[in-house]
Amino acid sequence: MITLPLFISGTEIAFIVFILVMVFGADKIPEIARGLGKGMRIVKDATNDIKTEITKSAEKHGIDTDLPTSISSDIKNEIDKVKDDIDEITGPVKRKF
Repeated sequence: MITLPLFISGTEIAFIVFILVMVFGADKIPEIARGLGKGMRIVKDATNDIKTEITKSAEKHGIDTDLPTSISSDIKNEIDKVKDDIDEITGPVKRKF
């Protein structure tokens, strides 16, 4: 079974297809599907073009495109160091309540 992100069941999909056939007719549905497919492809291509342009511009100006990843990994490393230091200090002196 195919699950969609909106958690639509198979019967709901069948009902939607039935309504589409009733409203548009069986001969118009392939045209509508092709139009939707072309529109989605145009949007995807435009999104990829924008991402590419942003990346090129960032590289041209010397901005690290992996900056969020490097910052988060640096923060995680520092937190791990602090945890290790605390464990070293409190290791032999564990309190029992």
